[in-house]
Amino acid sequence: MECLLPISYLGPVAYYSAILQSEEIFIETKEHFIKQSFRNRCTIMGANGSQTLTIPKERKSSDKTLISDISISNQDNWQKSHWQSIVSAYNSSPFFEYYKDEILPFYNTKHNTLFDFNLKLSKTILGFLQVEKEFNFTSKFQKEFNGLDFRSSKFILKNQEEYQQVFCEKYSFIPNLSILDVLFNLGPETTSYLERQSI
Repeated sequence: MECLLPISYLGPVAYYSAILQSEEIFIETKEHFIKQSFRNRCTIMGANGSQTLTIPKERKSSDKTLISDISISNQDNWQKSHWQSIVSAYNSSPFFEYYKDEILPFYNTKHNTLFDFNLKLSKTILGFLQVEKEFNFTSKFQKEFNGLDFRSSKFILKNQEEYQQVFCEKYSFIPNLSILDVLFNLGPETTSYLERQSI
């Protein structure tokens, strides 16, 4: 099966399930940036419930800017606040210590474009999952795609299998969170978990 995906910032469980369950993966590079999507935001689970982390972008008319040309705004120290949120959310999770040293450089090194930042982060996540997947990139925008087109998907898993989350005693299971939530809670079991979800 072939699938076409948008680039994402620490995409949700369904996003990575789609990657793992597809034979050929295409990443859309020629779409216009879509506001309020996981192209520049992700949702984690903190002490106060689900929390959205958003990467700020340079304020040009982004709805007419190609996703591959979106620049990250480094005026505010978003990296520091994102990392602090991730640490406070997952510091007590079983596998945070195991992965944190490879994730930290993304939050203490400046990056220019959103696409490149997300792509490098996605490849790092796939490295954790010990999955070798080749990304193909679109060369022009096409409305139709001969395969599974996830470009406008909300990536909501209807029957997501529950697992132990950090604040499960305080909240019932929260589905459709960032890949970080599964990774820090399930560690090496994440790969088989993603392969079992029906997308």
